Amino acid sequence: MSQLHALVVYVPVSHSESLLAAIGDAGAGRIGDYSHCSFTTPGTGRFTPMPGAQPFIGAVGQGETVPEIRVECVVETDLLDAVVQALRSAHPYEEPAFMTWPVNGWR
Repeated sequence: MSQLHALVVYVPVSHSESLLAAIGDAGAGRIGDYSHCSFTTPGTGRFTPMPGAQPFIGAVGQGETVPEIRVECVVETDLLDAVVQALRSAHPYEEPAFMTWPVNGWR
């Protein structure tokens, strides 16, 4: 069995369903006989675009707050690159905030 990784990504509420579908279709959230498994929580993203940025929301040099969803799921190592590629393609931000790390699972 492949090593599992946790994946956490923050996405604007407006794009959460399409992002969940994209990463699930790429293999994120496979647990036993289930696919597209995830846990989501609402929150507020905060950022300030710096010179050179082309923000999806906000303006360069001005602080911004955005209603976002935190998405958590597991991804097998051999699917991680494809899931990250799908995440980047589906996410509206030019620099999506996400992280992954290996986890000890039930496998």
